[in-house]
Amino acid sequence: MHQASDKRHPLPQSLLVTGGAGFIGCNFVDRALTRGAKVTILDDLSRKGSIKNLEWLKERHGGKVQLIQGSITDAELVRQAIADVEAVAHFAAQVAVTTSVTDPRADFEINVLGSFNVLEGARLSGNNPHVIYSSTNKVYGGLEDVPTVELEHRYAFESLPLGVSEEAPLDFHSPYGCSKGAADQYFRDYYRIYDIPTTVFRQSCIYGPRQMGVEDQGWVAWFIIALVTGKPMTIYGDGKQVRDLLYVDDLLNAFDAAYMRPDRSAGQIYNMGGGIENSISIWREFKPIVEAALGHEVPEPEFDEIRPGDQPIFVADTTKAADELGWEPGVGVWEGIAKLTDWVKSNRDLFE
Repeated sequence: MHQASDKRHPLPQSLLVTGGAGFIGCNFVDRALTRGAKVTILDDLSRKGSIKNLEWLKERHGGKVQLIQGSITDAELVRQAIADVEAVAHFAAQVAVTTSVTDPRADFEINVLGSFNVLEGARLSGNNPHVIYSSTNKVYGGLEDVPTVELEHRYAFESLPLGVSEEAPLDFHSPYGCSKGAADQYFRDYYRIYDIPTTVFRQSCIYGPRQMGVEDQGWVAWFIIALVTGKPMTIYGDGKQVRDLLYVDDLLNAFDAAYMRPDRSAGQIYNMGGGIENSISIWREFKPIVEAALGHEVPEPEFDEIRPGDQPIFVADTTKAADELGWEPGVGVWEGIAKLTDWVKSNRDLFE
């Protein structure tokens, strides 16, 4: 049993946020700036929507928004950016499985080499900054050996009542799974070998405002955007695939909890999702929720063959985060999807 102390530390007051103009990053930066922290964003602004997210941050925080425009693949740039901060939040990444298959080298250079640069920057700084890393449930592969059953509207695990725990074997599937998984293990080992306090979050389906979802990534936002704007939608599989949804504010609460409890969180890996109670099938159970949020019925999407490495069901067992960080999700799927739908409708011009 984990015996580390539960002494609370104040949240860091100086941070580097890689990918700080992305979906999770800009929400994280907004929260940190709101509480008065000094934040530097390192982002190459290549991701769709990143410039809009940066403009939103500047509207809210003005000159407090500090940007270094560049790539995490630039080791010297990363080293300079980390040189004098208390903490790092590493969100910059190549995020789509499909892109990793078509361009595995770029996926490797961003996700593995870029993450290595972040860790080396932390090590060379001499400041021992607490580094959190956004990993992915894809490190567990397709979970082909986990028995599932098919129900009327969803798939379900046969014998994992709480979902997949951190004890599940790693089984990297796809170049994206390999690159995120390799970085995931580097973060863990830099704590063991160099005593750099690192915390890895293997994230399930994160959703919320400022998410510029596309077909290859961010499916909840993408489905809502498509339904609001009349874009065509394709579901790969039969729509019974299950994911556990976690609203972005709840994810940020987990990051805060890790920063405030470094004695517990340093060197640890946490599965991070909405858990069984916030799990839904991606169409059969999602459809009535989004119809309620929109206030009208929605058309059926196109259906196509399932994509390689796509898990029929993934639900994160978040017991470890609850036990060690005192964390649990607060926003349920009906409330969260309604909030995201309202945001998409109010910002329709971003997606036209």
